[in-house]
Amino acid sequence: MNLEYFIAKRLISGAEHKISISAPIIKIAIAAIALGLIMMLIAIATGAGLKIKIREKVAAFNGHIQIYNYDNNNSDVSVVPVSLDQDFYPKFNNVKDVAHIQAVATKAAVIRTEETFEGLIAKGVGKDYNWKVFEEYLVDGRLPDYKNELNNEVLLSAIIANRLQLKTGDTFYTIFFKEDAEQIPNQRNFKIVGIFDSGFEEIDQRYFMTDIRHLQRMNKWEENQIGNFEVFLDDFDAIEQKTLEIRANTMATLDSQNIQRKYGQIFEWIGLFDFNTRLIIGIMVIVGGINMITALLVLILERTQMIGILKALGSSNWSIRKVFLYNAAYLISIGLLWGNVIGLGIIWIQNTFKVFKFPNPKEYYVEYIPVSIDFVTVLLLNIGVLILCLLMLLLPSYIITRITPVKAIKFE
Repeated sequence: MNLEYFIAKRLISGAEHKISISAPIIKIAIAAIALGLIMMLIAIATGAGLKIKIREKVAAFNGHIQIYNYDNNNSDVSVVPVSLDQDFYPKFNNVKDVAHIQAVATKAAVIRTEETFEGLIAKGVGKDYNWKVFEEYLVDGRLPDYKNELNNEVLLSAIIANRLQLKTGDTFYTIFFKEDAEQIPNQRNFKIVGIFDSGFEEIDQRYFMTDIRHLQRMNKWEENQIGNFEVFLDDFDAIEQKTLEIRANTMATLDSQNIQRKYGQIFEWIGLFDFNTRLIIGIMVIVGGINMITALLVLILERTQMIGILKALGSSNWSIRKVFLYNAAYLISIGLLWGNVIGLGIIWIQNTFKVFKFPNPKEYYVEYIPVSIDFVTVLLLNIGVLILCLLMLLLPSYIITRITPVKAIKFE
């Protein structure tokens, strides 16, 4: 058996260890490690959860990557049509990890009621549109059906519905302006079958969903002409690489752009979450390490006589230091155990019951605090905290080399 581990185990299991002077200090150190790990787990889970949720909302309305014709149009309105007769549609077989591709079109519109009006962008979608990513944002009514005959069903945001004092089942009058201002605008009557609320005000107050065939007819496009393609990926982290691959596997007349570029400010903002998380982890490791240093020094001073006896029996300084490092590793492990139980418990409760909510949801685009964490992250965090704390204890454990057997054994 490892001698140092055996001695450390006896010190830990001894009855005098629990009633010694160092007992309350050890408890404080364990509590500091546990509290630090709880804070780190929550910081990682909330940071990752918020990033994922915001990315999902932006992608739900835009896809991860858009493919469109090269033109000088800087607006969100489709001007130059794209043909559906592409090698990559309806499945992008030349690029891996593409989950779905769909055809859409957009057109400027003005919704008029008896009392007011609102300028919006009509987003036309068809039978290939993936409503699954949209279902969770539906707050009233149902999703429109564009798979069969052309109809006047639309999906309106809660923000616009409140402004125009409209509700599910109501109809409204819409004017679609043409590029040539002298031409007579197109007019349509639409029926609201559903109301959505993504919490993303920048998008909710700009778009309403309608059948793409309305826009094709108003623009005098053929059935195989659309505004642009929206591409959804399996792995968001590969978005830059996939953007380049898609650009390389499409015609020279087509360009592609991902949502990280289109909504640069939002993604720069959520990129700060990683910095904040790293900062919290660093601070918590330092606080936990300092508490463990204090506990270790107290343990060493309390066991000065034992250290002297071990040296007199021929034990080396490093061997004795290992005894106390084993002891410290045990205490750190106890703190990590409680930290994992409490921290992961809080994350599970929040993920299941949505207990904690943002005081101002508009600032974070979500009502409740989303959480997301995986086993590998938890494992690496625990190993990292254990190793860093032990490394911090190497220097203070050097005090053992300053203890001489003669003075230590006489110490009573």
